[in-house]
Amino acid sequence: MVFFKNQFANVVEWEEFRDDMIFWKWSNREIKKGSRLIIRPGQDAIFLNNGKIEGIFQEEGDYNIESQIIPFLSTLKGFKFGFNSGMRVEVLFVNTKEFTVKWGTKNPINIPTPQLPGGMPVRANGTFQFKVNDYIALIDKIAGVKNSYLVEDVKIRIISILDQLLMKWISKEGKDMFNLQANAFEIARGIQEDLDMQILDSGMTITGFHIMSFNYPKEIQDMITKTASHGMIGDLQTYQQVSMTDGIASGKVQGGGTAADMAGMMMGMSMADKMMKNMNQDQQEAPNQTGQPQAGGGKLPNFCPNCGEKTSGGNFCSSCGQKLV
Repeated sequence: MVFFKNQFANVVEWEEFRDDMIFWKWSNREIKKGSRLIIRPGQDAIFLNNGKIEGIFQEEGDYNIESQIIPFLSTLKGFKFGFNSGMRVEVLFVNTKEFTVKWGTKNPINIPTPQLPGGMPVRANGTFQFKVNDYIALIDKIAGVKNSYLVEDVKIRIISILDQLLMKWISKEGKDMFNLQANAFEIARGIQEDLDMQILDSGMTITGFHIMSFNYPKEIQDMITKTASHGMIGDLQTYQQVSMTDGIASGKVQGGGTAADMAGMMMGMSMADKMMKNMNQDQQEAPNQTGQPQAGGGKLPNFCPNCGEKTSGGNFCSSCGQKLV
């Protein structure tokens, strides 16, 4: 009798486990007396009878179905195994971990903007996270008709609506089209809320959505970079001078020595001219340490410019009568 009892014994476990598998259904087999249930870390086991949940088991371990599982089933807890009779149920194994998925737009999204009549072509990429959170909805919407479900199935569903959501949240409230990265967090938060509403009825929830970068066409990116560099320097003339200096230092400004020499001379003359202007301005602003202030605001020289005699503080030279102010 022991021989016959053991030959009918089987093991109920997730036989086709994959890291990217959300659930897998053990079905179309009869559970015999002496069968065992194995639940591994990160798995939940749901016993189903005619599509209805009989019991949910979340603790990992190796269980005797007759003594440790059946007593906790809703309508089958009084089931008695016979020699030739077994219990026909389905067991749905669910991966309880949080899944992380990389995403990226396949084609540029043309965001309406006044600066470009045809719209701003933008690409984006990032990641999103999701997990199963409602077993009843999962069974009603997906597991009832599928034996397994992969992360790729969720990704396809998300990507199919992501372009519209990106356009919606980028265009909302007049975002700066040339600096979308500054608003990446706000845009991602809005998209996460919308995506969560899309898959919530399937028993899953979006736990995170992140935008790593926005990418513009090369021509627009070059324009953004050039505008930013001009803004940092501020003065276009200074920008040109700095560019010329960089060209000389890197050897890009050449021409048998003549072009580089001319450029260097022009830069030197320009810098010298600015230095002279600054010196003259400083001299005009500094007080005269040797002269004497007058009522009219003029300054007396120490010696007469006509005869060379030392002045005595008057407005006219006491020797030759030359006007001093």
